[in-house]
Amino acid sequence: MIKRSDMQKIVNNYSDLRIGVLGSHSALEVMDGAKDENLNTVVFCQKGREVPYQRFGRIADEIMILKKFKDIASAPNQKKLRDTGTIIVPHRSLTAYLGYDILENKLKIPIFGNRALFQAEERYNKKNQYYLLKKAGIKYPKIFKDPKSINKPAIVKVQEKNRKLERAFFTVSSYSDYKKKSEEKIKNGVISRKDLNESSIEELAIGTYLNFNYFYTPISENVDFIGIERRLQTNIHDYNALPAKQQLEMNVELQNIEVGHTPASIRESLLDKVIKMGDKFVKAVKKEYSPGIIGPFSLQSVITKDLELIVYDVSLRVPGNPIVATTSPYTKYQYGKTFGIGRRIAMEINKAIEDDRLSEIIT
Repeated sequence: MIKRSDMQKIVNNYSDLRIGVLGSHSALEVMDGAKDENLNTVVFCQKGREVPYQRFGRIADEIMILKKFKDIASAPNQKKLRDTGTIIVPHRSLTAYLGYDILENKLKIPIFGNRALFQAEERYNKKNQYYLLKKAGIKYPKIFKDPKSINKPAIVKVQEKNRKLERAFFTVSSYSDYKKKSEEKIKNGVISRKDLNESSIEELAIGTYLNFNYFYTPISENVDFIGIERRLQTNIHDYNALPAKQQLEMNVELQNIEVGHTPASIRESLLDKVIKMGDKFVKAVKKEYSPGIIGPFSLQSVITKDLELIVYDVSLRVPGNPIVATTSPYTKYQYGKTFGIGRRIAMEINKAIEDDRLSEIIT
């Protein structure tokens, strides 16, 4: 494991500073926020995927084009990034394309975030998101450890076989239904048996789906509630929009592939629960994964008809929610201006520089 103290020494020797981000997932949002706060940026692009960052030229001061994303961890590239005062902002693509071994043991570049915490998103991890939610006293769906115990509507959370960033989630109502659908997906090459065996099976929480986005670091005064968004997913959302008669006439392989985002807000009387939930989660993580939360996190939740909040997924790095940057009233209430996660990160980095506390918000 890379020592935090070594990363702190590196960042304390930076004279100039810039924000680095992998060219995928939330890179545009991160860099846009950095530019709003007058910070320089660099984006690491895999060859063939650089066009958006070239087209939106205002936000990238440098575009590093690599043969593969993992090449960012090569010794020459790491040296260049340290020499140019780079701090990497993590998102899901960074953890997916580089992998935890590189992030935890080989990428000797300061990261805005707690690099030891990222693995807690994975449900196979012993101290995973369920563990953290339980420690925080936050409700999450019932887990079926054995498929044979499925006795009510449930969702099987499994990765696609060939696209590890994509989900092949499917709903089941019984063990026989689980066997039928899983074998069909394995036969069709959608999932592998290995991934199925490592999947989690959760009781299907019924209600309105809202993703609550927060921000906190060791130098923050409070846990900021940044805003709410919902995911647009193909092809399940399109299928659900069809009349029931048409659905029954079709034999369509349903998937939950995220393709976009839409903004949302919550009735004011529920804000107390939302804010306290973020506070409890930050407190629990600080005890389990020192130094705790550094930066943004998201508690993806269902609000039931009884107005109960159930968290079904947790993001422990920059969540994919660029829509919040232009639609969140909650940052306006607190700061007098509307902004998203990218700008909130840049604001915190600038505050840390001003107060000489930069080493407290990196690992």
